[in-house]
Amino acid sequence: MRDGVKLFTSIYVPKDNSEKHPILLTRTPYSCAPYGKEKYKAYWDSYLKEYMRQGYIMVTQDVRGRWMSEGEFVDVRPFNPNKKTNKDIDEASDTYDAIDWMVKNIAGNNSNVGVFGISYPGFYSTMAALSNHPALKIVSPQAPVTDWFIGDDFHHNGAFMLMDAFAFYSSFGRPRPQPTTIGPEAFDYSTKDNYSFYLQNGALSNYTKRYMGDTMKFWQDLMNHPTYDAWWKARNVRNFTTNVKPVTMIVGGLFDAEDCFGAWRTYEAIEKKSPASNNKIVMGPWYHGGWVRSTGAYLGNVQFGSKTSEYYQQNIEIPYFNYYLKGKGPQPNLAEATIFFTGENKWHQLPQWPPAEMHHKELYLNKQSKLSFSKATNTEKATSDSYSEYISDPAKPVPYTEDVHFKRTREYMTDDQRFASRRPDVLTFTTDALTEDLTLAGPIVADLMVSMTGTDADFVVKVIDVFPDKFQYSDTDKYLMDGYQMLVRGEVMRGKFRNSYEKPEPFVPNKITEVKYTLPDVAHTFLKGHKLMVQIQSSWFPLVDRNPQKFMDIYHAKDEDFQKATIRIYHNQAADSKIILPVLTQ
Repeated sequence: MRDGVKLFTSIYVPKDNSEKHPILLTRTPYSCAPYGKEKYKAYWDSYLKEYMRQGYIMVTQDVRGRWMSEGEFVDVRPFNPNKKTNKDIDEASDTYDAIDWMVKNIAGNNSNVGVFGISYPGFYSTMAALSNHPALKIVSPQAPVTDWFIGDDFHHNGAFMLMDAFAFYSSFGRPRPQPTTIGPEAFDYSTKDNYSFYLQNGALSNYTKRYMGDTMKFWQDLMNHPTYDAWWKARNVRNFTTNVKPVTMIVGGLFDAEDCFGAWRTYEAIEKKSPASNNKIVMGPWYHGGWVRSTGAYLGNVQFGSKTSEYYQQNIEIPYFNYYLKGKGPQPNLAEATIFFTGENKWHQLPQWPPAEMHHKELYLNKQSKLSFSKATNTEKATSDSYSEYISDPAKPVPYTEDVHFKRTREYMTDDQRFASRRPDVLTFTTDALTEDLTLAGPIVADLMVSMTGTDADFVVKVIDVFPDKFQYSDTDKYLMDGYQMLVRGEVMRGKFRNSYEKPEPFVPNKITEVKYTLPDVAHTFLKGHKLMVQIQSSWFPLVDRNPQKFMDIYHAKDEDFQKATIRIYHNQAADSKIILPVLTQ
């Protein structure tokens, strides 16, 4: 690199010298193992073997400070737009220097480079797009880490995603003082029941004291930056997606538990800040990386009718890379947005996202647990039927899934929600059976009118597709799909951030207050005969850490700070809670 640091890089070069070959690069903090000249990465065990067949130079690089690379590792290292000396480095400059070295030193390359990667490597792919090296022709950030406070991995709308953050940093976060081929030790859990483990360990301050200490640097950063301050904003790559020159293809999963937000919002940021760029988005019915790690025919109990991953690989990614890196084949007719709509289980090629035909339609919460497109007609005076209430008890938080698990599941994103419907601390509102198909295409907005006996609370809104009675995919269904409550989209909002992520505000006890926030985009058709359900709750454990339900720095809360609270959700003319749907006109 320009500052003298060396990055360890594995390079697989075709033996065929009859033509020059493009370079396909992935930069990763997760190792380019196996190390050693006689050991080979198992490209043939995945769809990547097609790139090998077509003569790509396949390159993987350990990013600065990880595994066998020199230098200091910095999590989501901020982009530096004002580099003045060779000591001013970031991941974009490291990518630029790596590409520059490769095109000058790898024999037989055709001076065309592509970069792609999933998740954290997706973040490094976005940074590659900001390098603007002239040899870099195409970049594909896939499920890219984008904003770790607002919507990806470790925070959603300011709420701390406890299980993912602790499971990740209790091993990944261990210091690596010298280059090594040996990975960090996994954390030794006391039980395989994750709900029990996290509940027994209590407040976040206990995790810091018992397990993380002073050595897990980024954990300490997480604990010591409780608001969306300048430190977090510097790590929001959306702020820097200007003047993007390479072709970009953003890829993500509709049911990505880690970085669904990142795919939608990275595409959106490039569209806004680099309007002249050739920027596309592809979203399928996948979990995190499911487009390369599964057939994409189903997720959990929900089926999608075809092998969507194979369709993506064969008809979208490989032809697209071949055109821009090998100059082979006709220019792919890739739409601006190639989106798979679940429910109807069809791919849509759209000229923009959200579609121009999308319009917002308000779905109101009504008394007797009903949802209606008509506003409530009851009087403005608060009566027993003008609100619904529940007691949120941090000692008995609502689980995020029905079963007992050790690791966080990926299938929870489409899980049956009947278990939650039966809890007294979950409110459930349902439409009548739909008389025609209802297609949603875009972000959903939850607009709740609430009150509470405490000074803070979380709000989890879930949008659910209720399958008809006697529904089944086939006689071989392994799970009862009769009346299945499929989670289409769920999202949490930490109430104190309702007006500002920078300056949180307490609630006034028992005062009706608006909590309005945006859920990640959906692409789903509720078929005729199905019902649309909305669930509202104030815990989602241990997916999300528990809110003490008092206004405070939750990262340093003590066990004794947690208290019960009575939560009310209002649905009358004066305080009309609603869900704003992105309805696609057919």
